Parts: sequence; C-alpha cells; structure tokens
Amino acid sequence: MKKRKDGFQGERSIVLPPKVVEMESQDPLASSLYVTDIGYYPSALYHYRERTAPIPQYVLIYCVSGSGWYQAGTAERQRVEANSYFILPAGKPHAYGADENDPWTVYWLHFNGEHAHIYAQGAQRPQPVNPSIHSRISQRNNIFEEIFTTLSRNYSLESLRYVSSMLHYYLASMRYLQQYRDANDQHELQCQTDEDTIVTGAIHFLEENIEQHLTLREMAAFAGYSVSHFSSIFRHKTGLSPINYFNRLKIERAAVMLISTDIRINQLCFKVGIDDPYYFSRLFTRVMGCSPQTYRRR
Repeated sequence: MKKRKDGFQGERSIVLPPKVVEMESQDPLASSLYVTDIGYYPSALYHYRERTAPIPQYVLIYCVSGSGWYQAGTAERQRVEANSYFILPAGKPHAYGADENDPWTVYWLHFNGEHAHIYAQGAQRPQPVNPSIHSRISQRNNIFEEIFTTLSRNYSLESLRYVSSMLHYYLASMRYLQQYRDANDQHELQCQTDEDTIVTGAIHFLEENIEQHLTLREMAAFAGYSVSHFSSIFRHKTGLSPINYFNRLKIERAAVMLISTDIRINQLCFKVGIDDPYYFSRLFTRVMGCSPQTYRRR
C-alpha cells in the first residue's frame, strides 16, 4: 500500500496549539467537550495513518463518499462505506486509510472532554447515516463548517466555548440520529400531490448529496421511477432537468459558502462535488453571472 499522510488537493485542517487545548480543558464550560484537531479531506487517495503510540483524544471519521478501512487495537479490521462514521477510542493504538480504488472523502476531528465518552459509545463499529427524506445531512455538514470557520478565525475563550456547544450538537446529530431526524419539520409534505412528493423527496436527496457525483439513473432509482418518467415529472415541476437542477444547487451552496466562510475557491469546489476548479469557475460564472472571485468581493 502506498502511504500518504498529507497533501490532498482541496484539503483543509486545523491543529489547535497545546496552550489552546489546555485552555479548553481547564475551562468550566469548554472542558465538557472540545476539539483538538479538525479537518476535511476530499478524495483522499493514499490517505493512511497509523498510531502505535496511543493518543488521549477520540478520533471521529465521517465518510461522505468513497470507502476506506480502520482498525483499533487488536480488534478486527472494519470496512467503511459512504454515509457512515466511526469513532476510535482514546488511549488505544489504531490505523486507518482510504481505499486505493475508491478513496474516501472524510470529515474528521479529534475531541476530548468530560462527556466525550458518551458520544463515542457504540461507535467503534461503522454507523450508517444514509440519506433519506427525513435525513439532515446538509445541516450536519453546515454545523461542521461553523465549527471550522470559528476556529480558523481566533482562539478566544468565547470562540472556544461556542465551538464546544456546537460540537455537542454535531456529535449528537450522529449519536442520537433518530431524534435528530425526528426533529425535522415535515409538515410541508402533508398537503402535496404525489408528483409534488416525488419531486420534493428528490430535491432533498440532491441537497443531501451535494458532495457526490450523482447520475440521472441514481436519482431516478431513489425516486423509484424509470429515468424517462422521473425526468419528465421533475422537469414539469421545476422547469429544469434533474442534472441541471443539481448543478444549480451546487452553485447556490458554493455561493453561500463564499460569503459565510473563508474557504479558498480551489478548496470550495470539492465541497460541492466538483473536482476541477476550472470547470467549477466556468459553471459558477454561467449560473451566477460572475466569477467566484468577483462574487466574493461583491
């Protein structure tokens, strides 16, 4: 296996300085749950990490596409598929890596605190968080971005406390998955026609898979219809083909992130499932009427 720890195109990461981690661990509020490292690796080919010397933090890896594997201590090696996560226990040797043929895209963080063990319970085996009409994957990813953006700006005590509070919410959205999904407001579906429900469900599926490269066949399969019938219903209700609508959603998500985060444009494209920054820039200009650079300046 080729081994590579750093240097993935589009990667983003923050390692908090030891003095900041110490401040978190000693604060009455932040010490409940706090971040020590955080990052995002898109299509992380040859991503590999082995720690024979245990670390004191828990390690969360949330795979949103592709696949990989991990092993904790002497336990059996586990395979990880898209839309699943696992948490490696603190204080145990471990190893993990991306599949060489289908490398994963992962959100990851190291965390600790008085209540960290509660969120890690039951997560030493892969836990599924598959998209459905009740899922809130995009909202979960927005929480991660809020944590990352806050830490990228400063390490003030107020920021660290805010991050601690958001981390509770982020981990709870996985640990208490059903409660997180049940809290989603579904009343808009109650008075819809069959075609409305099909399209609403399909749009939700697209929103939950912004970082994916979905095909028209995959979209139709989710809706439970043939490609031609699904495309006809979707175009009738939205005025756009499913693929064009999906691309518009990607660009609209990117536009929000251009304003609300400091992420670089050559990293942002991966967040919306576009691996080519030049194609992303052309598509953004076609949809929004100006380049990403111009949009951010405005």
